Amino acid sequence: MSGRTVNGARTAAPGRLEELADGVFAYIQPDGGWCVSNAGILLEPGRGGGPVLVDTAATQERARAMRTALGGLTPESPRLIVNTHFHGDHTFGNAVLAGPGTVVVAHERTRTEMAAAGLGLTGLWPDVEWGGIELMLPDLTYRQGLTLHQGERRIELIHPGPAHTTNDTLVWLPEERVLFAGDVVLPGCTPFVLMGSVAGSLATLELLRKLDPLTVVGGHGPVSGPEALTRTEEYFHWLTELAAEGRAAGLTPLQLARERGPGPYGDLRDPERLPANLHRAYSELAGEALGHALDVVSVFGEMVEYNGGVLPVSHA
Repeated sequence: MSGRTVNGARTAAPGRLEELADGVFAYIQPDGGWCVSNAGILLEPGRGGGPVLVDTAATQERARAMRTALGGLTPESPRLIVNTHFHGDHTFGNAVLAGPGTVVVAHERTRTEMAAAGLGLTGLWPDVEWGGIELMLPDLTYRQGLTLHQGERRIELIHPGPAHTTNDTLVWLPEERVLFAGDVVLPGCTPFVLMGSVAGSLATLELLRKLDPLTVVGGHGPVSGPEALTRTEEYFHWLTELAAEGRAAGLTPLQLARERGPGPYGDLRDPERLPANLHRAYSELAGEALGHALDVVSVFGEMVEYNGGVLPVSHA
């Protein structure tokens, strides 16, 4: 279920907390589709205070629900909020979750892209009850990597280069071997690299294998283990081969997507992402730089065409 109806209005399904290690929680929002994202709550070991959040939520209502879940763990406001990338479903709740003195941390391009995008995401799904969102940009940015210290816990922020976007942050807890991967890994969901890179995603997944996580929290979908890395790698290898065949045959990404479909990945949710991913693969096969900007509006229109002329549903 993606929500319930109260007095004729749909409300968001509540997220659930999953404790992954001592004081390390995933905040999982079903059903994991468009704009229904996951987050993380890290409590200082042995104290339960000074929380660090990994991402927030898309709507004011969802952010308030996450704030309630946080309040059930600690009365303290977050010390830090880490945004894994600029997309609004991971950042729009910053202002709701932040308290006095909360610092928002992200890659330097995340701040730039957040400012440029503004609240534009809300225009894609005008029927979603976004609420009174106030954009809260990162206060602290980094370029390649940053180490945060939460008591005795070490939190490594890693920018892997273009992957899901050009400004992803991987949040790695080396002692607990827990990885918050943002949208670089989407267990149970079709990967999405319209604003990122296929080759960069594969390089990032190789890096993640070297980290050797026990637990992987993707930006959407259920908590997983390293098998999620394997499935994501397999998808991108399949996509690369498919794109090479289609390009050689003179097919456009949309034509190829219609002709071949999702192949062995039809079980993944949000299959309408295939034409967008093929556009990215075509770009890289043409020799364009990884993360080269594509016409997002036009390609999103092709996703709608591929989806039978229907806008992909968001249960945010």
